Amino acid sequence: MCANTTIGVLAHMPLWDVYEPWGWRTSDSAQLIEPLRRFGSVSVLNGHIHQIAQKVEGNITFHTARSTAFPQPAPGEGPGPGPLKVPPEQLARMLGVTSVSVRAKPLSLATSDITLAEVST
Repeated sequence: MCANTTIGVLAHMPLWDVYEPWGWRTSDSAQLIEPLRRFGSVSVLNGHIHQIAQKVEGNITFHTARSTAFPQPAPGEGPGPGPLKVPPEQLARMLGVTSVSVRAKPLSLATSDITLAEVST
């Protein structure tokens, strides 16, 4: 593969330190990410934390996605991770899906997030 290759990485756990006290990180992520730095565009997508968070490091974009099962609290809000109880009428706005598409010029991956409330309308 050449340096202008677009790479997409799918991971369950975040490959960046979202919030270490809750385990929202991967301890060996630097070893996984370092070989990818030579490519022109790298998108790293993950779930696990059940909310949208993004970070850009040079040519690498990190993107976490909402859950379709249950929301979790924002990093550091509350005693720890776990299902966040919300009023039933708010739930569909806190759950959702992420789509990934390929942009032609410049060649890259684009993410699009939509809530379940938006899907059902």
